Amino acid sequence: MPKADPDLDVRNEPPARRHELIFETWGALAAGEGFVLVNDHDPKPLEYQFAAEHPGQFTWSYLEQGPEVWRVRIGRSAEATG
Repeated sequence: MPKADPDLDVRNEPPARRHELIFETWGALAAGEGFVLVNDHDPKPLEYQFAAEHPGQFTWSYLEQGPEVWRVRIGRSAEATG
């Protein structure tokens, strides 16, 4: 049985720190791994940032879409390098 993806709950982090923390967490993943972002708003701008900075290297799947909690599985594509 595969292990569950860890949660990264950024709801108590200062907004200025959230994206840095998320990208650090994503950067530490091996190909095919992921984590679940837990946030207090739709992180759509973050998805745009991933698409601009890491095209084709990430996966993005909504697990829960509000209204109070958003949960998104963010992964490193199996073919992603670097």
